[in-house]
Amino acid sequence: MEPANHEPRRRRPRQRTGEGGRRLHSAGSAIVVSLVGLALGVLLNAPGLHKSATIQPQGWKRNVALGVTGPLASVSDTLLLDRPRRALKAALGRSHDDDVDTAVATTSKPPPTRAPAGPPKRTKFTPQHKLGLYIAGDSLVIVPGESLLRATAGNRAIAPDPIDGRIATGLERPDVYNWFTRIEQVMRKDKPRAVVLMFGGNDDHNFMTGVPEGREVGTFGSPSWRAEYRRRVATVMDTITRSGGYLVWIGLPISRDSEQTLRFDVMNSIAQTEAAKRPGRVAYLDTYFFFAGDNGGYTQYVEDPTGKLVKMRADDGIHFERPAGDLIAAKVLDKLEERYDLTSWRKRR
Repeated sequence: MEPANHEPRRRRPRQRTGEGGRRLHSAGSAIVVSLVGLALGVLLNAPGLHKSATIQPQGWKRNVALGVTGPLASVSDTLLLDRPRRALKAALGRSHDDDVDTAVATTSKPPPTRAPAGPPKRTKFTPQHKLGLYIAGDSLVIVPGESLLRATAGNRAIAPDPIDGRIATGLERPDVYNWFTRIEQVMRKDKPRAVVLMFGGNDDHNFMTGVPEGREVGTFGSPSWRAEYRRRVATVMDTITRSGGYLVWIGLPISRDSEQTLRFDVMNSIAQTEAAKRPGRVAYLDTYFFFAGDNGGYTQYVEDPTGKLVKMRADDGIHFERPAGDLIAAKVLDKLEERYDLTSWRKRR
């Protein structure tokens, strides 16, 4: 018998086990493991998170996101935890997905402003010598671009590329999508002789990225904003024309929002004046009065030649319906035929 003052020996609690003898862990251990896994996942994907933060609209949410993801991306790079993501992107052919490209290359010298002695000779294209056609821009170019593809489908002298329409992009935010880099690549690789562009639907804001170091850009429409946007429009035009391309720049249409229309006018005036500096190489297509009512203001329906009202504009008051796309495509084709002979090959048949 044990002495009365001797406490009984305490046994350690038996380790809990599940089916098959698996050791069961506490809820606290599971939470720790989950947090470690979450932190590891965040670091592995830090470059993508930082890119997503960068391309957000200007504001406090973007500032906070950049403040969080910037250090995470740095830690991920230091610990080499971003390498698996890079390898996977490379294997998928998307090595540059996480790059934040804001480069806006400036052409080496300005184009001549004096008008040429006469209109350029119309270059002839045939089914054996096809005209390469590149159509690109923001979401506004998609419907007219589709109409243009249909309008040229029966002409074997034209070889169009698929429409390069990118929603929510423009010349203002190359960090979201860098059109300057994209257009330069297309002109260098594919060498299209005809290019149709439409930009500006997403560019009526104050915030720009890719601004040269040491330069500040004011609010939308200010002299500094206009100067920087003009530089970007000129860069795109010169990239195309110096590669041998002829550019048709489609102007922005009247909008249901009168304030937005005024902002569109700012960008239209810049594109129109820059096109005028490049006669025979750039044509500006003014779409404003295509879609204006009898009083000169916005209208969703326009009378056709028979007097029938046709819905031209989408319900958002900005984008186009198919008849509007067909109208723009016909006018673009007229511009192309002023510069190129695309039909005489048929007469020899």
